Parts: sequence; C-alpha cells; structure tokens
Amino acid sequence: MINITFLDNTIRKYDKGISAYDIALSISSSLAKKSYAVCINDIVMDLRTVVDYDCKIKFLTFDDIEGKKAFWHTTSHVLAQAVKRIYPDAKLAIGPAIDNGFYYDFDVDETFTPESLDKIEKEMKKIIKSGYEIKKYIKPKDEALKDEKNACEPYKIELIEALNDDEEISFYEQGEFWDLCAGPHVMDMSCIKALKLTSIAGAYWRGDEHNKMLQRIYGISFPKEEMLNEYLFMLEEAKKRDHRKLGKDLDLYSVMEEGPGFPFFHPKGMIIRNELENFWRQEHQKRGYQEVKTPMILDAELWKRSGHWDNYKENMYFTNIDDRLFAVKPMNCPGGMLLYNRKIHSYKELPIRLGELGFVHRHEKSGALHGLMRVRSFTQDDAHIFMTEQQIKDEIISVIDFIDYAYAVFGFKYKVELSTKPDKAIGSDEVWDIATEALKTALEAKGKEYKINEGDGAFYGPKIDFHLEDCLKRTWQCGTIQLDFQMPERFDLNYIGADGLKHRPIVIHRVIFGSIERFIAILTEHFAGAFPLWLAPVQAKILTVNEEYNDYALKVKQELINAGLRCEEDLRNEKLGYKIREAQMEKIPYMLVIGGKEAGDNSVTVRSRTQSDLGTLKIKEFIDIAAEKIKTKAL
Repeated sequence: MINITFLDNTIRKYDKGISAYDIALSISSSLAKKSYAVCINDIVMDLRTVVDYDCKIKFLTFDDIEGKKAFWHTTSHVLAQAVKRIYPDAKLAIGPAIDNGFYYDFDVDETFTPESLDKIEKEMKKIIKSGYEIKKYIKPKDEALKDEKNACEPYKIELIEALNDDEEISFYEQGEFWDLCAGPHVMDMSCIKALKLTSIAGAYWRGDEHNKMLQRIYGISFPKEEMLNEYLFMLEEAKKRDHRKLGKDLDLYSVMEEGPGFPFFHPKGMIIRNELENFWRQEHQKRGYQEVKTPMILDAELWKRSGHWDNYKENMYFTNIDDRLFAVKPMNCPGGMLLYNRKIHSYKELPIRLGELGFVHRHEKSGALHGLMRVRSFTQDDAHIFMTEQQIKDEIISVIDFIDYAYAVFGFKYKVELSTKPDKAIGSDEVWDIATEALKTALEAKGKEYKINEGDGAFYGPKIDFHLEDCLKRTWQCGTIQLDFQMPERFDLNYIGADGLKHRPIVIHRVIFGSIERFIAILTEHFAGAFPLWLAPVQAKILTVNEEYNDYALKVKQELINAGLRCEEDLRNEKLGYKIREAQMEKIPYMLVIGGKEAGDNSVTVRSRTQSDLGTLKIKEFIDIAAEKIKTKAL
C-alpha cells in the first residue's frame, strides 16, 4: 500500500501501481472528468502516470496554469492531426501550449490562408467527435529514430538526435496520428468543447533566422463554449487597445524600419514618459533612495567578472574602443557595484539605496520584437540596495510596500511568483537556499500568497516577480525583487562592521515598472489610450463656438498654462459638434467650450471625457478641480 497526501493534508491509502486518474476517480467522477494533469511532489505529470510510492498529489484543472497547458497541448496535437490529413506531405516541427492557447509549426509547400484555417478547424472538430482514445507509449531512442525516419519527419529526427542515447522517449497516439511528445495530455479529447484557430505567422525553426522559415498556426480551446465567446470578445477588445495602433493614432510613439526594436518617443509620448519618471523620482526620494547614473558602455572584463559574459553574452552588443573590447550594458548592476565600491563604507551607512533610470540594450531576435512590449533598447527603473544580512527582511518588505503603493496608483492588482535557481547559475546551493528562504520569509511576513516558479531565477540569485493584472484580466510581469549574494563576492564589496572588521554586504536588485517603455505600453492598453488626467499629454482642449471668441480662448489657455495644466486650443471655423468628436477621439480628459456667455463672465463650459457635461464654471473653479485630480492622481 502507498500513502497519498492531498492538498487539504488528508491521507488515503491505495494499492501500488494505481494511476493518478484512478485516484481522482476514487474521490469523485467529476474530479476525474475536470482534471487534465496532476502535480506529484511538485512535478507536473500525466494523469496516466502510475503511482507506486508515497507522495503528495494535486489534481490540475482548467483553473490551473499547468492544467490549461495540458488541455491546450492536447489540442495542438489535434491541430497537427488535422493538418496531416489535409496536407499529407506537411512536416511537423513543434506544437507547445503557450500563455494563451497553443501553436504548431509546419513545413508545408502550400501557404496557409484564413480559408485554410477554416478547413483545418472543421477537420479538428471532426477528429474530436471521433472520440479517439489518447494513448501514451515509450520507445528507446534507436526505435524512435527509425520510426521518425520512416515517417519522413526531419524536425522530429533532429529533436531525437539531440537526446541522450540511453533516454526513453514518449509518444502520444490518437487514431491514425502519433507524435513525439513529453506530455502531459488529457485523458479524453472529448473535453475540448470549443476551439478557434486565431492566426498564422512565420517562425524560424528553433527561433534561428539562419534556419528555414516555417508556418505557425495559433489557436485556443476551452472546455465550455461560453469561455471561447468570452475570450474572443476580449481578443477584439485587445485589438482596439493595441498600444501600437493607439501609439500611432494618438501620436505618442513609434518603431521605424531604420531602427527595429529601438523606439521613438514623440512629443506627447515624452509627456507621459516624463510624468512617470517624475513620479518615480518623487517616490524614491521619499523612501531614502539616491539617484545615480552609470555609463552605457563599459569594459568587457567587467561583464566577465559579473557573470554576464558566461550567462548573457548572446544577448549583448559589443564594440571596440582603442583596441579594447567594450560591452553596451544589458543591465545596470555591474555599474552599481562599481559605484558602491568607490569608497569604504561603514555599517552605520547601510542600507544604501541607489536608484537608476538606466538605459540598457539587449539583443532580441527580430521575430520576438513587438512594439514597446519587446524592444532592443529600454530604460530600466533599477535600484540596488546594499545591506547587512540582518536588514534583508525589512528591506524586502519595504520594497513590497513600495510596489503595493505604486501599482495601486494605476489601479492594478497583482499576483506573486517566487523564482528559484536556474540551470545556468553562479554560487553554491547553500547560498541559494539561504537567499530563497529569505524571500519566502518576507512574503509570508506580509501575508502574500505566492506561487513557486522552479528554475526561473536570475543567474545570480532567486527573485520575487510581480505579475500585474490589467482591465482585460491579462497579466504582465513587471516588478521584481532579486536577492544577490554573488555579485558582492565577485566585486569584493565590503563594509566595516561594528567590530572594525570587513564584512560582505548583500544586494537587492529591484525594479517597480520593469521597463519604462513596456510599462507605457501596458498603461496604453489598460486605459485604452484614455490616460488619467495626471498622465494625459493634453489635459484640456479649448473649443470655440466661432472665431469671434478666439482672443478669449487664447486668454483662457494662458491662464491654464500658468496654473501648470497642459492644454491646446481648437480655433478652426468648424462646427462645435465636429470639434467635440475630434477631441473625444483624441481621448482628451476635458473639453472647454467657449461662446458668448462664457466670454462675458470669465467662465468655460466643461465637458468631461467620462462625465459628459459638467456645466459652466469659472476658470479658477475648473483649475482647482483639475489640480486636485492631478495631485491625488485620480483615475
């Protein structure tokens, strides 16, 4: 017999060799039906997994990320099966689950079109209705290679050849179709009640532009039809809010062919950026941070010392100066270490908090670039906190409080992940364990729920990631707190302790926005371009009924400017309704209408973007209302 521990810490006994699916079935048929994978001792596995040892089990449904992934991964196999039926000569590459659905890459002579997607989607639905049993089986490497060669699948052959010779390789079969796959997959594809193929894209094999361009089909699937309808509605809403479109329509920012991945900020976009940076500076100053600036280019030897050379070199840009190799910085931390080390510090000075709006460059593949979301140059709102071991908990809590405050200003909620040691890392397991435990302790002291993200830490230390949620329930990883015992060692950082001896400080690397550019993109989509008053590039637009009141309009404009408001005037000889509609399209918070009555009593008639007509107000009254909203950063 074996002991199975469940989430509520209850323990049940089972015979050895029982499958995870049968364990779920023993609890309830509904649990077995809605479970798509299982987590056994923190490892995600297939429900077909035979359990023959004591363990802790959690069943994963569509509400769990890994449950969704098993569901979507299964659907990607249905997609591949449908494509092979319609295009028998198509070669299969890879078909993983992703954050929102799945994709599969194909090497096929025919170019996929929207009409192709309709045809493939119909075939997928036919496959699901057929009720094929999904079977998993294992083969030794030589047999797997032989079968893939017989099937003429060059991409699968390449994947298998990269595996160890003694490795056993798993396949999944449904009807006439089988595919190399590590899984997990759902037990029964009949749970797929709704699906939609959403788009077609080009993708280089293994993401390498030197390899062949494949055709990628994206899709989404759900266990309920209404979930698909809700998703498609959200997709349409997301298209309307796309920051690339709004950036162009509102004249905020752009990325040009002459600088792929290197964004341009227009005058109105710079206002948003400057307001964000002013907010950043004010709030950091309140919390005892000192602002610094480190060089954008530093000697390559520095990056070897920091560990970036071994762990990040492929994402860096290099240049030669005076026969020396220099690197354009992808991160600000090595420069921060040099700044700390410029003089001897006492324990009485700690913690030292250095903040930097640091301009960094990272080489991203062209296919990964996406507006302001994924760029090659951006400003990281970085900070490095140098402290003693006894100060770790309080400093991490202080940063969490800062992030709480900053995100609340924009109306964001967030979820937390704790990321542990990755495969490519520096430092001993012992030090990593100490650092990871310190982060856990701080999170638990704040009562924060968090998810463990195994192996996704920075190469020099574990981290807490903050995933904020926008108005469409999409999540974006922005803030991060990284605890670092490694760089102080590599850079020989010291402070003089109370005992008069040298001691090693510990460093927190942290960001709030993550990247100014990406955060602006997120804000653009979250607010659909209708920024709150304090961020809006133009806060008020003055609209005249006719040209007779132009002089008064310019007088009002000057009063608003003197009061610190950003405003424009529309003095064109156009109908008032046309001017109002245009200002609404520009998403301007306030429209100030001026006619004979307003000019006669030193007032304006105020139309709000959200509250419609606010009536006629004295200029001073309007300025006071706007100033209060700006001061409180009202949404």
